[in-house]
Amino acid sequence: MRTISPVVTNPPRLKITDVETYALLAPDFDPGMTSSAQDSFVVIIHTDGGVSGVGESDANPWMLKACVDAPGTHTMGLSIRDMLIGEDPFRIGEIWKKLYLGTAMNGRRGVVVHAIGAVEMALWDLCGKAVGQPVHALLGGAARDRITPYASLQPNGSRFEAYRDALVESALQAKARGFRAIKTEVTMNGPYAHDGMHESWDRHTEVVAAVRKAIGPEMTLMVDVQYLWTDAASCLSVVKDWAEFDLYFLETPLWSDNLDEIAKLSAEAPMKIAVGEWLATRWEFEDLMDRGRIHVAQPDVGRVGGLGEARIVCDMAAERGMTIVPHCWKTGISISATAHLAFVTPHCTFIEYLPRELCVERLRRELADEELTLVDGTIPLPVKPGLGCEVDHDVLARYRVA
Repeated sequence: MRTISPVVTNPPRLKITDVETYALLAPDFDPGMTSSAQDSFVVIIHTDGGVSGVGESDANPWMLKACVDAPGTHTMGLSIRDMLIGEDPFRIGEIWKKLYLGTAMNGRRGVVVHAIGAVEMALWDLCGKAVGQPVHALLGGAARDRITPYASLQPNGSRFEAYRDALVESALQAKARGFRAIKTEVTMNGPYAHDGMHESWDRHTEVVAAVRKAIGPEMTLMVDVQYLWTDAASCLSVVKDWAEFDLYFLETPLWSDNLDEIAKLSAEAPMKIAVGEWLATRWEFEDLMDRGRIHVAQPDVGRVGGLGEARIVCDMAAERGMTIVPHCWKTGISISATAHLAFVTPHCTFIEYLPRELCVERLRRELADEELTLVDGTIPLPVKPGLGCEVDHDVLARYRVA
């Protein structure tokens, strides 16, 4: 089984002594929102040398916490926490394999792998801090000195006109702040319709047209419809007319498991098809790439199983001539990890990013201060050790619910 560990000469001798887990929830959370950024799961791993690392993952935080903290009962269902204690944190690849095999009867995919992803992310942060190097250096070195973020926009408004106008306004704000690319949520129907809306397909076309008209032809535009359609034919009946809007990609138009329909859509759509935000491990991505025939793979660093697993997925995409645009809808912890992945991935064209002042969700604004800055529409190479983000421990305590 291929795994990835830090590229470091003579690392310090450290042992893991403690694992802290935090389930966080913003007090003003709205269960009607289609936004997982209202909660978070954070892991902090400590060592006997006083160096700690932080990680995060995007799934129900109570479930993730249970996955890490639960005691083991047999060799195929061991405790993640117990398996970590006493380990050398620089053996990230071997630790990942140990956790994956040790939890196989409970995991292999899904929430257990998402929990392992938060742990693994924390280990990379810890190792970078221990040797005074940024994570991209430990991953083998940056392939470039800048990456391009897109502003990921979710509008407010429960009526069509308010929804359309809010999306246009936020797109114009992103353009004014120097973004070269944006992605808009256009989801007024389907299983995750915004605020219970039930608008026609034509109305979705109207929103995309309004955004493109507002930002002009020079700005890159992507659209996320959040699993709006059930089959390729229904989707194509609408998006065949979206060619004039020059979309870089259409994200999650169909259910992630509907691989045969995704393949049909990928073959005929007038834009690239992007999928992968929910997937765990390289093996789910293998099916998506080879059977679903997508154009853009979207691993989420925490959910896929960590930075090493995400790097393996990126390598698989390169072998198939596919593009990488990672998913990230969490705080500065995950955003920082995603950026480090992008810097070592030449075929990663964009990352999902919003400066804190544009975020609606409280945790994204308050929990972590990332090193990343927007300069002339791009993000310069981070230089701080580890992930390069600082967690506000007062916020961590204030929003902890378990």
